[in-house]
Amino acid sequence: MKTATPPVRAARTDGARIELEDGRVLIDGMSSWWTACHGYNHPHIRAAVAEQLELMPHVMFGGLSHAPAERLAARLAAIAPGDLDHVFFSDSGSVCVEVAMKMAVQYWLNKGLPNRTRFIAFRGGYHGDTLGAMSACDPDEGMHAHFGSFIPQQIFADLPDNPQRLRALEKLLDQHREELAGVLIEPLVQGAGGMRMHSPDTLKAIADAVQSRGELLIADEVFTGFGRTGTMFASEQAGITPDIMCLSKALTGGTIGLAATVARRHVFDAFWADEAARALMHGPTFMANPLACAAANASLDLFETEPRLEQVKALEAKLKAGLAPLRHAPGVMDVRALGAIGVIQFVAPVDSQALRARFVECGVWIRPFGDVVYLAPAFTISDEELAGLFSALKNVLTA
Repeated sequence: MKTATPPVRAARTDGARIELEDGRVLIDGMSSWWTACHGYNHPHIRAAVAEQLELMPHVMFGGLSHAPAERLAARLAAIAPGDLDHVFFSDSGSVCVEVAMKMAVQYWLNKGLPNRTRFIAFRGGYHGDTLGAMSACDPDEGMHAHFGSFIPQQIFADLPDNPQRLRALEKLLDQHREELAGVLIEPLVQGAGGMRMHSPDTLKAIADAVQSRGELLIADEVFTGFGRTGTMFASEQAGITPDIMCLSKALTGGTIGLAATVARRHVFDAFWADEAARALMHGPTFMANPLACAAANASLDLFETEPRLEQVKALEAKLKAGLAPLRHAPGVMDVRALGAIGVIQFVAPVDSQALRARFVECGVWIRPFGDVVYLAPAFTISDEELAGLFSALKNVLTA
């Protein structure tokens, strides 16, 4: 875009800080689109990647396997809710959602129901930038709306946060039963669609409505997975087990791109056959990349050996307290926090480029979008660094 503000040039990162080429250091409130949950350059992850680099940076995952991927798959299956214990690796959040959608369609195809090819998704949602994932994003307010008829047409519902909306969702499920492949939901937080939050009760009601009818529920935990909402996976807070779960972003602790689509046993069983045509035909070149798997295993080590979820719980309280004074800032409609996510929502879209430039002048990296200014920092951010973010928000938003 010709009118876009030129990017600032980063030179190195450490912890919750980004050093620019000109020597300025910014406190990072974004954790690089919510990925660097342990902070940048954690020595344990760095050492694991360096060791793997010496052994085997990459090898194709077709006809070959390797220990880092097998270990990671086993660990993901062990910590995922319920019987989510079959793992398919890919290389980005968008792609793992695409895989989940293909998996759902082929699940029904393998059962002799080839007309089940559409999905119910929720207004305000965002699921990625590939074609199938784009089709499940908000059709009116999402960033892909201008693609129009090029995108497959899905079915959209309002999040059922009241009985009337729940009845409307149930009606859609019944009306479209013969063509429905599945239902996609971002559990608890609709991330890039505006940081909209809903309760565990709402999530539970969605899961009950979908799964009681024998439909497939796909939980897009690309943003919410790995502690961001206060539990390892957001689905846990509603006590649900989705049929398919999508993971990426913080999977490698913000080190290297990697994603996983995790399926329950009954989904896997629909593909387990003698005929090659019943297999899931999807094979990204860099799927299960050994370097990325090494980083992900090291990241899971840190969740086991360091108090990450306790840090998120403490961070939620600090975000609520630190952002509360901004409820009275000009144009603010709402202030909310959940886990390591703090949101300031305005009554109208903000000038994101102008605000971003002013935040850089204040020594912080905060990237507003739409009608929200938000924080999603590393779980390990210090109190001093967090205070620096709050100070910058106050200086910029109340000036």
